[in-house]
Amino acid sequence: MLVVRDAPSPNFDNRRAPPDMLVLHYTGMQTADLAVARLRDPEAKVSAHYVVDEDGAILRLVAEERRAWHAGRGAWQGETDCNAASIGIEIVNPGHEFGYRAFPDAQMDAVISLISDIRTRWTIPDARIIGHSDMAPDRKQDPGELFQWKRLASVGHGLWFDPAPERITALGNPLSPGEDGIGVIVLRAGLHRLGYGLQPGGEYDDETRLTVEAFQRHWRPEKVDGIADGETRARLVGLLQLASAESATGVLN
Repeated sequence: MLVVRDAPSPNFDNRRAPPDMLVLHYTGMQTADLAVARLRDPEAKVSAHYVVDEDGAILRLVAEERRAWHAGRGAWQGETDCNAASIGIEIVNPGHEFGYRAFPDAQMDAVISLISDIRTRWTIPDARIIGHSDMAPDRKQDPGELFQWKRLASVGHGLWFDPAPERITALGNPLSPGEDGIGVIVLRAGLHRLGYGLQPGGEYDDETRLTVEAFQRHWRPEKVDGIADGETRARLVGLLQLASAESATGVLN
């Protein structure tokens, strides 16, 4: 049975529609207590629906029916008010600024149980279970490359794709910042189609690099360098196929 303690935050307002997205964050502060205090501080004007501590303890700060203030500026699959569309889960971790570290198994178990519970109440496609960095690549890195995205997907929450070696080889040389041409056009279009706010175009600019880094933090965590090598692009192609199949069938976990 999922155990959730209430620690209400005043930082919320009304939704305009039921949530259909999950945004995962790390707290990015030195301690859990500091993070929770900030998320409950009316002067801070930030909040989340849930906080999951490293020992697996779960706090509910805002009711799911309300719009918490966790996402900020960004976009996913054309949605630019991600607060209005999503449920936000803050996962206790000091983040890249204060000593980023692995997420303990107890914490991951709790995140999985919480997401499983949330999805019994709301229709949330796998393609709309994302990290904060996915919707805001230019300013966010969380929950980052150490978060166990593959494990989450293996139990039915989110997308994951491991390409065969021949698919990687077939895509040829890496694409890097400063390049242009058909390969870059296809890359940008694919990232946009998956959900990123990057618009289709023909130049591997800084926005493209940051978007590729965000993609890698989620789906190619072994290599986060902003260079779209064959494996990064093969993973993108496979994920687009999975997302398209989910959209076509309407099958949700």
